[in-house]
This record gives sequence, C-alpha cells and structure tokens, in this order.
Amino acid sequence: MKRLYRIPLERRGAALLEMLIALAITGVVTMAIMKLYLTQHENYLTQDDITTIQQNARASIDELTRQIRMAGNELPAGLKAITAANTNPDTITISYKAGNCDTYLASAMPLPSAELKTAVGLDITCFHDGQWVYIYDPDSGGGEWFEITEVQGPAYHIQHNTMALSRAYDANAILLALTQMKFFIDNTTDPDHPCLMVQPIGHNPQVYAEDVVDLQFRYRLANGMLVDEPILVNDIHEVIITVTARSDDPDPDKPGDPYRTRLYTSSVSLRNLGV
Repeated sequence: MKRLYRIPLERRGAALLEMLIALAITGVVTMAIMKLYLTQHENYLTQDDITTIQQNARASIDELTRQIRMAGNELPAGLKAITAANTNPDTITISYKAGNCDTYLASAMPLPSAELKTAVGLDITCFHDGQWVYIYDPDSGGGEWFEITEVQGPAYHIQHNTMALSRAYDANAILLALTQMKFFIDNTTDPDHPCLMVQPIGHNPQVYAEDVVDLQFRYRLANGMLVDEPILVNDIHEVIITVTARSDDPDPDKPGDPYRTRLYTSSVSLRNLGV
C-alpha cells in the first residue's frame, strides 16, 4: 500500500488565480509609476519652458533699460536722443555717446567726397574701418552719419570712399563716435517665432531675444502726462517698457490659447534729457 505525502505549502505551485491577481497588482503599480513619471516629466518641461520665457523677457528688459538710460548722453544739437514709433509692437531708436572718441577737422573739405583731415596730434586710433560715425558743424548745427572706410592714423586722415557726405564741412567740424540702436519686433520673417531685434546704425538687424511677441513703450513727460509717442524728446522724464515673451512651442492641450506667455514691465528715468 502506497503512502501519501502532503506537499508543504511553501513548495506548492501558484494557482492561476493567484498569478492573475499578482499580474493585476503589478499592472496597477506600473501604471501608477508611469503616470507619476509622465506627470513629473511634463512638469519639468513646463518649468523649463517658463524659465526660458522668463530669461528671454528679462534679458530684453535689462538691455532696453541699459540702452534707454544712456539716451542723449553728450549728443550734439539736432540729433534726437530717442525716436519713438507707436507701431504696435512699438519701435524705439536710441542715440548716445559712450566714450571719449572724438576729433575735429583741421581744414575745410574742398568737396563732399574729400577725405577728412583731422587735427594733428589728436589720437584717432579709437576710430576704425567700417565704423559709422557722426560729423556735425557746431556753428550751423547740421550733421550726418557716415561710414569710415579707412583710418590713416599716422597721416591723421579719415576716408569715406563709399559714400559722399551731403556737403563739404568747414574746419573745426566735429567728428564723434556715437551709438545708435534701434529695437523692434520682427513678427513677419517667422510668424511662429517672433523675435526682439536690435539694429545698430548702418548694419542689418540682429536677433537679440527669441519668442518675444510684443514690445510697448509709454513716455511720462515732465508734466506727468503719459503718452504713446512724445512730440518733444526733451520733455520725456521716464520711459515705461513692457515686454511680452511666450513659449517656443504651443501646448496641444490648450487649443484656444496654446502658448504660455509672461509679461514684464520696467521703467527708466532719463538722466541725460531736459538738463
């Protein structure tokens, strides 16, 4: 007669029902972990997107503030410190002197195309080929921009072969190395990615910050009035800047308003105007 042996519980195989329950629990846990990962990943991408938006907007505000604060510094008479355009998005052009690079003509120009003979003994090495500079007559007050084609330091001559001036300037006309910067929004080259552009005098526009969709300026005059476009530049007491930046890509979960945006505002008191 055969003897029957009981198999201990710890040595028995798993029943089908037990396996199904284990698989179900594993699936639930895996799904929960995946959902948590996807949520965390989406939050990371969102935060990274917001950080990029903030960096673009803040960099734009900081650069505009720095440039506008210099507006009008040591400009000759007749040259505007600020040229405002209420173009929605707005445009602003800022002019100022940012250094001690200047000289004057030692003799009158015989023709508008003639080279500029500067004062002997005054260092003109601060000027360079390809630079745009401003020449003006302190007596008449008239002046203009032109591009230097060659600086002849030892001879104290400055050439402008590619462009004649509008007139021949007299002796003692002053030559200044000035800065002029134009800021505007380019929303036509790539409508999906508008950019804040900066354009120095005589040069092509360059991208300063990407995905900046709006630029607005308001001007507080000396009498306290706020205007969109000042009539007299010297009446400007403060410039209020508003920059709107947005995300690089639209959010597919927000069909009505797909882009994340951030708006930053700053103000600049002008210290070089009306003084």
